Amino acid sequence: MDFISWDENLFLYLNNLGTSQWDAFWLFITNKKSWIPLYLVFAFFIYKNFGAKKLMITLALAGLMILFTDQISRFYKDILIQRPRPCKNMELLPYMRLVRDTCGGQFGFFSGHATNHFAVAVFVGMIFRQSKWVLPVLLVWAGAIAFSRVYIGVHYPLDIASGTLIGVLFGILFFRFWEMAIAKMRN
Repeated sequence: MDFISWDENLFLYLNNLGTSQWDAFWLFITNKKSWIPLYLVFAFFIYKNFGAKKLMITLALAGLMILFTDQISRFYKDILIQRPRPCKNMELLPYMRLVRDTCGGQFGFFSGHATNHFAVAVFVGMIFRQSKWVLPVLLVWAGAIAFSRVYIGVHYPLDIASGTLIGVLFGILFFRFWEMAIAKMRN
């Protein structure tokens, strides 16, 4: 069995674990707008712990980070790799659960949801590294969002794993930029 077949089989297994009783929960998890209150909580705690100037730096860097991760994901999906999403694969469609009416764009490698949310999780988790529980909780949160993409039928596990890796790397990179910006404020 080749790697793509393995990924498709793992997708079908994980996707078919779902049941209609859980569909609303996973649709909530996968919806980017569901997490706006959490982002506001992040902003509040950054302001409370670091002040307004550092909040502005953090928001600017977070915005750039999301812009970069999103555009890199789109470049890989639409230009470089062009692997169709599982919900666009006519051979898999009869065997999978497509939980929502829309499938997204034509291509899915790698997951922008996984990339963006893991980048945010690592970035914010490292900002609050003095609290040992923040990063693990945020990684579980990002993992749930990433899994939701397989659950609803729009990404393969390899899309998620690749997006996770890229997101973690960008989260670390932008945290380093944050540290440099904060150090310049002190000088």
